[in-house]
Amino acid sequence: MEETPRTPVITIGLNSGQATFDYAMTELKNLVEANNMTVVEEIQQALTKPNPGTYFGTGKVEELAAIVIDDGVDTIVVNDELSPSQIRNLEKVTKARIMDRTGLILEIFANRAQSREAKLQVQLAMLQYQLPRLHTSASQRLDQQTGSGGGGGFTNRGAGESQTEMSRRTIQRSINHVNHELKEINQAAATQRQQRERNQLPSVALVGYTNAGKSTLMNALVRQFGMNEEKQVFVKNMLFATLDTSVRQLTFPDQKKMLLSDTVGFVSQLPTQLVKAFRSTLAEAANADLLIQVVDYADPNKEAMMNTTEQTLRDIGVTDVPMITVFNKADLTETNFPSRAGDALILSAKDADSIDLLTQTIKEKVFHNYVTATFLVPFANGEVVAYLNDNANVLSTAYEETGTALKVELQQADFARFKQYVVTPSTND
Repeated sequence: MEETPRTPVITIGLNSGQATFDYAMTELKNLVEANNMTVVEEIQQALTKPNPGTYFGTGKVEELAAIVIDDGVDTIVVNDELSPSQIRNLEKVTKARIMDRTGLILEIFANRAQSREAKLQVQLAMLQYQLPRLHTSASQRLDQQTGSGGGGGFTNRGAGESQTEMSRRTIQRSINHVNHELKEINQAAATQRQQRERNQLPSVALVGYTNAGKSTLMNALVRQFGMNEEKQVFVKNMLFATLDTSVRQLTFPDQKKMLLSDTVGFVSQLPTQLVKAFRSTLAEAANADLLIQVVDYADPNKEAMMNTTEQTLRDIGVTDVPMITVFNKADLTETNFPSRAGDALILSAKDADSIDLLTQTIKEKVFHNYVTATFLVPFANGEVVAYLNDNANVLSTAYEETGTALKVELQQADFARFKQYVVTPSTND
């Protein structure tokens, strides 16, 4: 099967003195490539503040127009979110399609969405992005109408305004419809979360920058402790390979069980519309007992990536969930791994010893409230013994005259449930 040809584009960014400008431009190139495009030329301009009309200075816009002609490129990607008038003015001068950073990310999400929920969330974000930009498309239609000789200017102007209002109402109706559908999906997801909470299973969520290796890490844990291998999640070395939150149950050899979720990756300047739209998807992170922030340890911009992740978590209201940091991809560096310093781990998701260290750390964090007790269960209540063998860490078993004696490490809820069989005081693990 032949690969779809990549669209050539020019990228351009405005450097107004921000410390992360070079990093942002590198990231823009990666986003462009993730959208099946290729950068044929990168342009930068240093300005104290953007030009209100064209974002870039007049000379730079004229230079950009000349490059478009020389390179035969019809798409320009700008490393920021532009106003509708700035997009219109730039397109008028350059005669090329102008795509701002927000539009680029939205397009990537639209191409990657797989589940019904993800598609609706992206659709909502795109509609919200398009609503204030209707004037641009309406003006383009007016220009086309006038150029085609379709009547007098006054008639066309009125038709254009009417079309704009009609489009605005259509988009608003679509927004209301999508919100209604998402509300139903969110209610179903909330019910599923409540069911999992009733099962008393602790929840751990992987969060972090896109392409940091969250899905690879999740698959490594699922392979070792999951229910079956076909429940592994999609992995590919590109930004936003997965948009859907995946939840898997893990069962460790000592019968401790937990839920692990892999959430959508973050990126700097993630569009506000997307943050809002994916708030429900990221509810797995908000309701988790532990967050694992996955960081690409080999990336020189890892500190900026961590700042982006933590800011995005704050934006969606996740502020008080305990978190450990996993510096992944250590195999691509000269650092010895795996290693741990407090709540920070340096490891590789492809290394067995690293997964062992991560597993040990997770268990330490989420199972700290387990208790150890000895139960004496009458022989007539064999179902209790069976339950404890399946759902708790049975440290020892002995058969006495009056029943089965088990020393068990188990969660507080199960301890309370079978408290009538306890023969020794419980102790915290």
